[in-house]
Amino acid sequence: MITRYVRYARGDTIAYGVEEGATIRELDGDPFSGPRATGATVPISDVRLLAPCTPSKIIAVGLNYRSHLGGRPAPEYPGVFAKLPSAVIGPDEAIVIPEDAREVHYEGELVVAIGKRAKNVSMERARDCVFGVTAGNDVSERVWQRGDLQWVRAKASDTFAPIGPAIVSGLNYNDLLVQTRVNGEARQAERTRDMLFDVDTVVAYISRYVTLLPGDLIFTGTPGTTTALQPGDVVEVEVEGVGVLRNHVAAAGPE
Repeated sequence: MITRYVRYARGDTIAYGVEEGATIRELDGDPFSGPRATGATVPISDVRLLAPCTPSKIIAVGLNYRSHLGGRPAPEYPGVFAKLPSAVIGPDEAIVIPEDAREVHYEGELVVAIGKRAKNVSMERARDCVFGVTAGNDVSERVWQRGDLQWVRAKASDTFAPIGPAIVSGLNYNDLLVQTRVNGEARQAERTRDMLFDVDTVVAYISRYVTLLPGDLIFTGTPGTTTALQPGDVVEVEVEGVGVLRNHVAAAGPE
């Protein structure tokens, strides 16, 4: 059964719900806590979709498609790094390029949402810990990525983790098409079956070292090549069965 979970704002109220066509059925809590329907519904046209969850942590995988290796040898194990929860934004929010950034790239990805506490789980048990998937953009500043001691600036600056528009459960996440478009032009397209380390392998591997909690996110890597973004660009990441995550790009301005 495929279910689409969203988080949305209507006026001053923020709630979670199940998206059913043009209607959202309100829930009395987040999707990971076994919520019940409140009985209230709202037209999706009357709300603003937000990032579909608020993770306690975000772990990301690098170099997980052969097409993204660029001549580098294939890794022996998933190469992981962290992004900060404060980097998360939702659909139609702005990716803001910091004033001193020189080369900010998009990275369209499948993002996994964890549904159960996972610590030292096997690959067989990892599947039970996956709640669903969403689309994400692992925004990356390449100059900082090459030169900094750690990737905090390069990967975790504010607005560098767009996700959405929904978390979808029930999809075959090991064979979904991931596409990225910039200003309507196709830039990336590959299926998740081409990942070097599939979702279950990645979840099991990360859980050896980091306890994953309900609502945590895993960015699973980007395919192909990427290029720099400019203020005014519109980036669309589309994951089959999830939908389109659309964000515009803006230059940093005064607070």
